[in-house]
Amino acid sequence: MSDWNDKIIAEFRANGGEVGGPFAGAPMVLVHHTGRKSGREMVSPMMYLPHETDGDTIYVFASKAGAPENPGWYHNLTSAGVGSVERGTGSYPVEVRELTGAERDDRYREQATRYPGFAEYEQKTAGIRTIPVLELTRSAVR
Repeated sequence: MSDWNDKIIAEFRANGGEVGGPFAGAPMVLVHHTGRKSGREMVSPMMYLPHETDGDTIYVFASKAGAPENPGWYHNLTSAGVGSVERGTGSYPVEVRELTGAERDDRYREQATRYPGFAEYEQKTAGIRTIPVLELTRSAVR
């Protein structure tokens, strides 16, 4: 997975936030987070859903392609409550909030409507886990 992510990260940075292949045309972000056990800075590429009116807020989905467990970056972000993102050619710190209930369901449904792969991930995790949705909002300081 590391090689896969490294290639996406390099392509993202070389092309001003755009990547091809299975992510062509999709909104992509590089999320920086600190390992809660290792203390190392990590970078995870992922698709995001922009907030409909607030340009400083995006939503990311801890789908892990429908795996039975949440991805490590989810645990790192939720335990720290902060991170940072590279979006397009800019970067900025973010505060992290996990969505729950109807708010989570509405955001996930919107992402699955736009990108049907997310509906497949939800089917794979049915009865095992609910895929978390995190709201990342630009913050003044980190």
